Amino acid sequence: MRNAILIALTFVCMACSPPAAEPAPTPQAEVAAVTPAAASPAPDQSRSFMAPSGNIGCVFTPAGGTEIYETPDGRAELICDRVEPTYVRIILSEQSAARVIEDSGEQGCCSGETIAYGSRWAEGPFTCDITEAGVACANAIGNGFTLSRTRVEAR
Repeated sequence: MRNAILIALTFVCMACSPPAAEPAPTPQAEVAAVTPAAASPAPDQSRSFMAPSGNIGCVFTPAGGTEIYETPDGRAELICDRVEPTYVRIILSEQSAARVIEDSGEQGCCSGETIAYGSRWAEGPFTCDITEAGVACANAIGNGFTLSRTRVEAR
């Protein structure tokens, strides 16, 4: 009899208990849902990336420019800065050879997505190979540059 009462009380308690709640989403699940949209800038925004060393960083500006910057010829442009051993900037236009600027008057660098060594970055008419030896970029017509701690070459 005593066991029957205990079993009956157990069923009554279970019937009065609220249903188990769904587990709350983890912060990682929320981040994963938001990250792709945040990582895809609008077509009229610049995009930046850097080498893993943090010594070389580049900014891509699409054809037509952005709200705050228009390229000199209205076409796409890639600007890369090297910090050490001396500050150097290289500007590569969609349709011309790269230009080296030894003293740009600005010396900000580097931000954006870190591209792993052995990877290729590509946007618009530009491709860049990122290796431990440096960053080598080219436009669609074959002009480009190589930038490293020991080398600055524009072509």
